[in-house]
Amino acid sequence: MRAANQAFYDAHEGRDLVAMIEVWEHRDRVVCVHPGWPILRGWPAVEESWRRILGGPGRNQFILTNDAVTIAGDVAWVTVDENLVSGAASGTVAATNVFVRDGDAWLLSLHHGSPVAPR
Repeated sequence: MRAANQAFYDAHEGRDLVAMIEVWEHRDRVVCVHPGWPILRGWPAVEESWRRILGGPGRNQFILTNDAVTIAGDVAWVTVDENLVSGAASGTVAATNVFVRDGDAWLLSLHHGSPVAPR
């Protein structure tokens, strides 16, 4: 499970659209909430968001902390703090990643990132 979650962040950091497409489930039920964005529902909307993000300027480095994994049958979720470093800026996003089992693979079905206010 942790490997599937790490593959998501590796695809993001590497700006690798092909890898990002591979980590996601491609169904109407997928949901993605990027910090500051409206809710995106369905694979076409989620895929387009990653095309825009990974094809745009800037590059993020993730330092993942405070992670916890829960597996309940064919569904699993990871809660994690995404400590982002992008150029001179940095910040933390509290994220939840929900995966569904597809054969031997875990595919991302929901990603929700919420910025953490600075103290």
